[in-house]
Amino acid sequence: MAETMVKTRWVYAFGGGTADGDASMKDLLGGKGANLAEMSSLGLPVPPGFTVTTEACVHYYSNDKSYPPGLREQVADGLKAVETITGKAFGDAANPLLVSVRSGARASMPGMMDTVLNLGLNDQTVEGLAKLSGDRRFAFDSYRRFIQMYSAVVLNMDHHLFEEILDDHKDRLEVYVDTGLTAEDWEAVVTDYKDAVERELGRPFPQDPPEQLWGAVGAVFASWMNDRAKFYRRMHDIPESWGTAVNIQSMVFGNMGDGSATGVAFTRNPSTGDNRLYGEFLINAQGEDVVAGIRTPQPLTRIAREEMGDNNLSMEEALPEVFTQFKAVVERLETHYRDMQDIEFTVEQGRLYMLQTRNGKRTAKAALRIAVDLANEGLITHAEAVMRVDPASLDQLLHPTIDPASPRDVIATGLPASPGAATGKVVFTAEEAEKLGLAGEAVILVREETSPEDIRGMDAARGIVTARGGMTSHAAVVARGMGRPCVSGAGEIQIDKRAGEFRARGKTIRAYDIVTIDGSTGEVLQGVVKMIEPELSGDFGALMGWADSVRRLKVRANAETALDAQVARQFGAEGIGLCRTEHMFFDPARIAAVREMILADDVAGRKAALAKILPMQRADFVELFKIMEGLPVTIRLLDPPLHEFLPHSEDDLTAVAEATGLDPTKLLRRAQELHEVNPMLGHRGCRLGVSYPEIYEMQVRAIIEAACQVVADGRPAPIPEIMHPLVAKGEEMKFLRELTDRTAKEVLAERDVSIEYMVGTMVELPRAAIRAGDLAEHAEFFSFGTNDLTQTTFGISRDDSGRFLNAYIDKGIFERDPFVTLDQEGVGDLIRIATERGRAVRADVKLGICGEHGGDPASIQFCESVGLDYVSCSPYRVPIARLAAAQAAIGEREKDR
Repeated sequence: MAETMVKTRWVYAFGGGTADGDASMKDLLGGKGANLAEMSSLGLPVPPGFTVTTEACVHYYSNDKSYPPGLREQVADGLKAVETITGKAFGDAANPLLVSVRSGARASMPGMMDTVLNLGLNDQTVEGLAKLSGDRRFAFDSYRRFIQMYSAVVLNMDHHLFEEILDDHKDRLEVYVDTGLTAEDWEAVVTDYKDAVERELGRPFPQDPPEQLWGAVGAVFASWMNDRAKFYRRMHDIPESWGTAVNIQSMVFGNMGDGSATGVAFTRNPSTGDNRLYGEFLINAQGEDVVAGIRTPQPLTRIAREEMGDNNLSMEEALPEVFTQFKAVVERLETHYRDMQDIEFTVEQGRLYMLQTRNGKRTAKAALRIAVDLANEGLITHAEAVMRVDPASLDQLLHPTIDPASPRDVIATGLPASPGAATGKVVFTAEEAEKLGLAGEAVILVREETSPEDIRGMDAARGIVTARGGMTSHAAVVARGMGRPCVSGAGEIQIDKRAGEFRARGKTIRAYDIVTIDGSTGEVLQGVVKMIEPELSGDFGALMGWADSVRRLKVRANAETALDAQVARQFGAEGIGLCRTEHMFFDPARIAAVREMILADDVAGRKAALAKILPMQRADFVELFKIMEGLPVTIRLLDPPLHEFLPHSEDDLTAVAEATGLDPTKLLRRAQELHEVNPMLGHRGCRLGVSYPEIYEMQVRAIIEAACQVVADGRPAPIPEIMHPLVAKGEEMKFLRELTDRTAKEVLAERDVSIEYMVGTMVELPRAAIRAGDLAEHAEFFSFGTNDLTQTTFGISRDDSGRFLNAYIDKGIFERDPFVTLDQEGVGDLIRIATERGRAVRADVKLGICGEHGGDPASIQFCESVGLDYVSCSPYRVPIARLAAAQAAIGEREKDR
């Protein structure tokens, strides 16, 4: 009996009111393909086409860049189906079917991968298109677009070569806009373009439509691994293993005269969240003209046009009948998807076509407003609203904006493409922005328009200004996603790249001059402008309230100063999860006493010096306890090696000796004695408490005395959690617990006060995690110090890893930087082991995390899954952690259903 061969399906069709897929199939069809299928099934006007799956891309890269068996045949069948629906034939000289070839990953990556439009045109089919359309100018305009795009994307030619040819024709003809060229002009441009291809490549521009098609498919697959796509994936944690789909769709033309148009729309304002149609369109243009910023488009609605003071007609006024149909379609799409939609459309001679819909990228402010509004409108639940906002994006709301009372020296105005404000040095290239940004300089990137190749420079810049382009141009969309303020379409800016300057309103701004941009108003200002701290909106409070009602994990802050503690409380911290006492030791007012303690020859000398530090430490803790008002405060006893408190160079030694009266010879000798080859694994942490118990005794006394003082002042009783760092053995924990209890009891007896306190450890060594049961016999809480636990598990220094980690990520060895997002397989396994073994000995042991991972949403999700009690992070990341903890709780509940 012959084996039955299972044929893998690589191609899914859509169009004509039906589809093989739907919106739930994003993993297989990519976001674009899944939504095209969904819109087609809804009966919306979608040009027919088909999607080559993401699995085909994965096969392509897993098999030496070869197409999977059966793909070519399935693509041919897909083309036949499109031919049947359209009544056109691919490659037919008289009635040609032209197609677009677009990428479509499951996660939106705007502008990062490649697209080819008008594919199927050649010297014969362009004549057929001219006859069918009755518009020879349109046909050759489309052909020149195809040659330029195909040559850049597939043949790897420099697109500037074609722009120079076109500019030469415009200069000769004294024409300033593309629409001013005639059919004969475009024919001449096409000839020059083809000549340039043959001259550069030594072969003619490909005339065979099937050859063109497979060249474009290969180019889209190849663009999944281009530099800008890799960088974007790293920035947004998109796995390389996903691959991209390819969407092949029959062309519709927005450049067929004044009854045709193309545009981009958002069902709500992606910058503010306002519930009204937002977007732009161009008459007699193709989609790339809008998103690439080549021409500055017109608003969709009359109200938007009037607000902007634009004299050009809006789509509502220029194409009223189509606009009415379009408005009904986009409202239906938002209701269907229950989210704000980002829509691309084309109008061909008065007929509307929908080319794409997806959940629109938005600023954090808009995300909050849209989520809260949709919940209040009854479209989504409170829990769904919580899940709709990216926790990391909240960072955009927590930073300064321009003080409205400050004078504004406005040198240019454009479109408010991405809100927020930034000040920096003007630079004109992405490369310069990246270079100065890496050096710690604040820069503002000023460009005619940005392109996907500028992604690194845009990421490094504090803000972005473009002279051309609209609110949906590449610069605007990418800047909003990054949280960078952006002013686009500032047409009064005249950039002279050779001179390294721009001119506007009679002023000349040179490279490295300081400007400030306000992405909320679209203004470019000269010089530094005063900023103010943000006020968190009512939408923020509403969403955070919903988040807090569903989350299980508590959220604390890492703080040791009054300012940090106050900011943490303002952002909703439920205590302090890490107070690093050594930061207090470095204070200039007490460093002399610390050094005196280090130089002491005996216990008595150390205690005398520590007695000077004690009241300072006590005052620190009193302040923190008062701010926290009865919430838990985890205080880590001294952690760094003592040599860090001593000067090292001879000049520093001399200066310290003169300022303190300490013996410079003794200072030098002691610094040499304390020197360690590998101090991270040296005489630090609890090892100091074992070697010099008087240090930890002083700190415990300061903590308990501070708690007693706060109670005596009539304030809520604090909950001190005394944490011993770098413990590895149960015997260490036993010694330190006894030291802590002995000292605490002495203070409480002296003050005749009863104070509850806890004693625990920071788990930051693999041995501590593995032997957590030993520690739990004496420790009432564990706080996972994931910074050091990651270092000691991998044997990688966090301070030095930046030199090589990117190479590991590029080669797929690490998917993410383990110091940013917790390594769940290795470090995470140690946390699981410690949790299980600790609770087996002490069922109520309190478990938290206080490394940088405590503010990372992906790491917080892990903390929820493993059952920790709290996370602790920097004060400004507390709202991020609160929202991420809520999303993690909702996610865990959905798993259990």
